Amino acid sequence: MSILIVNDWVDFNGFKEQLDLTDGNLASHLSALEKATYVEVRKSFVGKKPNTSFRATVLGRQAFTSHLQSLEKFIRSQS
Repeated sequence: MSILIVNDWVDFNGFKEQLDLTDGNLASHLSALEKATYVEVRKSFVGKKPNTSFRATVLGRQAFTSHLQSLEKFIRSQS
């Protein structure tokens, strides 16, 4: 999600390069995010090759922000 927060759209290969995940592992994570409606999926063709891109939804951005706030609260409580 952090990659999607700072980028408008990110394609599958862009994720792979940045995260160094296998296709199956990345697809599983993105599928879970899509099911939770945290990401929007756009399928297109670049030339004759299929291209799948993703972006964070409003709900996804809100959930990510809430997650970060919870982590910060937890870290502060451990000091």
